[in-house]
Amino acid sequence: MAYPPTGLVAVAWREVQWIWRDRVALFLVVGVPLLAFAVLSLTFSSAVVRDLRVDVVDADRTETSSIFVQAVNAAPGVAVTRRSTDLNGAMQAVRSGEAIAAVYIPRNLERDVQAGKRPQIVIFHNKQYFTPGNIASGALSAALTAGIAELPRMPQRGGYAPGSLVVEQYVLTNPAMNYAQFLLRAILPMVLHVVIAIAAGYAVGSEFSRRDMREWLAAADGHALTALVGKLMPYFGIFVVLLVVAAFTIHDGFTIPFRGDPVVAGLAGCLFIAAYLCVGALFQLLVRNLAFGLSLTGIFCSPAFGFAGVGFPVLAMGDFARFWGSLLPMRWYMQVLSDQAARGAPASDSVEPLAYLAALAVAFLVLAVLRLRSIAGKPLPQEDEAAPDSPNRGVVRAFAAEYGRALRDRGAFGLLVLAPIIYGVFYPQPYLGQLVRAIPTAVVDEDSTEVSRRLVQSLNAHEAIRVAARFSTLADAQAALQRREVFAILDIPDGTEREVLAGRRARLPAYVDSVYFLLYNRTLQGILEANAAVNADLQSGDSRPDGSLYRAALARSSPVEVINQPLFNPTGGYASYIVPAAFMLILQQTLLMGAATLGGVAFEQSGPGGRRRRSGPAAVLGQGLAHLLLTLPGAILFLVVLPRVYGFSATARFGDLLAFLVPFILSVSFLGQFVSSWFTRRETAVLLFIAVSLPLFFLVGVAWPVEAIPPALRAASFIFPSTSAIDGLIRINQMDARIADVFDDWARLWGLTVLYGGLAAVATSPLLMRGRANERAA
Repeated sequence: MAYPPTGLVAVAWREVQWIWRDRVALFLVVGVPLLAFAVLSLTFSSAVVRDLRVDVVDADRTETSSIFVQAVNAAPGVAVTRRSTDLNGAMQAVRSGEAIAAVYIPRNLERDVQAGKRPQIVIFHNKQYFTPGNIASGALSAALTAGIAELPRMPQRGGYAPGSLVVEQYVLTNPAMNYAQFLLRAILPMVLHVVIAIAAGYAVGSEFSRRDMREWLAAADGHALTALVGKLMPYFGIFVVLLVVAAFTIHDGFTIPFRGDPVVAGLAGCLFIAAYLCVGALFQLLVRNLAFGLSLTGIFCSPAFGFAGVGFPVLAMGDFARFWGSLLPMRWYMQVLSDQAARGAPASDSVEPLAYLAALAVAFLVLAVLRLRSIAGKPLPQEDEAAPDSPNRGVVRAFAAEYGRALRDRGAFGLLVLAPIIYGVFYPQPYLGQLVRAIPTAVVDEDSTEVSRRLVQSLNAHEAIRVAARFSTLADAQAALQRREVFAILDIPDGTEREVLAGRRARLPAYVDSVYFLLYNRTLQGILEANAAVNADLQSGDSRPDGSLYRAALARSSPVEVINQPLFNPTGGYASYIVPAAFMLILQQTLLMGAATLGGVAFEQSGPGGRRRRSGPAAVLGQGLAHLLLTLPGAILFLVVLPRVYGFSATARFGDLLAFLVPFILSVSFLGQFVSSWFTRRETAVLLFIAVSLPLFFLVGVAWPVEAIPPALRAASFIFPSTSAIDGLIRINQMDARIADVFDDWARLWGLTVLYGGLAAVATSPLLMRGRANERAA
């Protein structure tokens, strides 16, 4: 076939024709991103979370306690779905997943309120399920505060009482606290960057196997730069369009405003795409093995969400995580995107991250070109000789054949054995600080009195806050916030001390950046708690040594104390929440891709006969047992060893863990074997499954409430074993649940094991094989 004149256009045209002919390539660059965008958009279609399940224990059963029960029932964010008779029953409901939180109303509540004893109502919320637990906690706190406001006021006694400091919070950037705005803006590019790198790797790596590298270089007149840029040009154009689709999805579909300079954001997007195209090409050129190169690309790209500082802020990371994150284009692209799309910062504030992004794109391009130039005339490394397939379909021989094939094939070995080890060490690094501390905060002290000085000292004493700057005007402080020098501003107006001494409330405006929700929540928590400490000092200043006047003042202002008690992750550590769930998803994805890769290896080595020998109950079971033995070390590393190394909670009941792990691993293995019966190439599994990790993670219910997920999408998510496995294993390992508590999850996994085992056993039956052959011929 005649090509256009040699050069950049010739190489690009050659690639366009190949994309159009290769159905896997076309689906990868267009179908996978659009499908992921659709699933994520549906997942976050409920911007306001409602009806989180709550258990209420009313041990008082009086008119006063009913006020609080009614207040919880009326709260829009939660729904009372259980009424346990004691606290043990409520804890069991939270542990088993029947409720995300519980409210305990103590006995003698009404009597103690009337006696001015300030009784306590306790909110127990599941902090292991971070976002759902926090949302439920906030909704319940607001509901109980409303209930307190309905109680009859205690009579005011004579005597002087100072006024109080009241923090008035002003949410910047995302005042509606729209979770979709925060999550979609971060996650859609995160999915896209994996697809970009994998697509580039597939394009370059295919030249080493099914295509002709000499023909590729000849079309470029032998120039490595022309060859690489021309090959990547069509993908660049496609992904620019997809990035625009993602932007329209966020800003038009979800009516989320874009506040900054679209030219700067667009330039950052182009550099982001170019950088990851070069990353994918570089890995293939380094190893010159398509399947192994794709595995390495996935290992490099998949953890980028943590290192980018989106979920967990960069300022709370250790030195290694900061360094590694600075080498990832995603880190700098997300900074530009948050500054321009969310904050509306001046274009000049994005110059530094743009420069880093451009430098990384150029560096990866130069490395890829130099590598291509150095290997242009070299022969390809030889693949290992295929071991002869045994015609025996017994369990033992199928086990031995599959185990040996996994150890010999670099791509499968990397996925099944190496990837869990690398991820286990590498993935948790950004989160090991657990809590965000010393968040830079600005103070505008217009009062300059003893009260304002005590307030600043209290802020500095709180572990979450560091007073990094003191400004004379609010405008200067807001400029520092836009430059990311500080993340919150506390304004102390002139006359604050005068209002307090006069016995009146003094308002303190607090302006808090909500681009990143974890920073926002932690900063606001620090400001509120520091202010509460100063208020306590003011109220107790003239009290008796026994504190009776202080307690009386508290009882008058708030006759009931509301205590928020986190469960299962009491320190609120981010790593304790996200890492155990991510480990289980990593285990599924590496095993799914590894098992399917081995099916493709068998077809490549032995053709349809090799595929037929992998079918039948005995062969499927033997191969599944081989996968079980290969995967168990990674599972033990994730569930037993690393939680103790990193200081996460972990159960001592290993029997329950093993009983749950077996159907999980077998169901994933059988699913991988079933889907591999449709693949003729070993790399297809990585191409199709590498980008689905994030959508699957948010469908489990750990990071996003199941009540906010459309029911049809939630039901469809149970097709993947991870939905049941992550929920069940976290409840067993981190929440000390037993198999009986997670029986539904366990039963679903065994059901999937039987279903996928049966499908894998019959997938290569002669009748089905003939049907597929006829399809290909047509």
